[in-house]
Amino acid sequence: MKIGVYVGSFNPIHKGHIHVVNYLLKNKYVDKVLLIATPNYWDKQDLIDVDKRIEMLRYYENKNIIVDTKHHDYKYTYQVLDSLKKDYTNDELFLIIGSDNVLKFHLWDHVEELLNYKILVLQRDKTNVEEYIKRFNTNNFIIVKDFKPINISSTEIRNNLSKDYLDDKIYEYIKNNHLYEV
Repeated sequence: MKIGVYVGSFNPIHKGHIHVVNYLLKNKYVDKVLLIATPNYWDKQDLIDVDKRIEMLRYYENKNIIVDTKHHDYKYTYQVLDSLKKDYTNDELFLIIGSDNVLKFHLWDHVEELLNYKILVLQRDKTNVEEYIKRFNTNNFIIVKDFKPINISSTEIRNNLSKDYLDDKIYEYIKNNHLYEV
């Protein structure tokens, strides 16, 4: 089975995130997707409690979308994947990243270990992904060129809570729990 691993802050999860997941499932890039909210992120500030973010992720859980809470405490993505590999020994893991992440991928901790896994790169902008991945000398990158992203920023959502980019249940959860109040 092909399992997509989508690690992120999901602060909050929005329609753009779910669009990625649904696209990869519908187009058979993966059979299942694990959503893993990280408690800390090296370049993110003002994250709400990870348990609240996991609760929001659970609104999307079904037989093909699994909210993984076992692996969210790892500091680095390579640790998440190495641990998942022990749990999914007969499956192939695919790390899901956006093309914007390719620009800094060489800075990720233990990048050599990450290159042992397949990496689905969703073309989200005009980044010349092929140019950046040449340096890694691997065929494990799979560029999803036909993906049409929804241009949404979690920062904008937090700063100007808009229903436009959030499913109704997520919007209500945020309002009821007084999250992201400015």
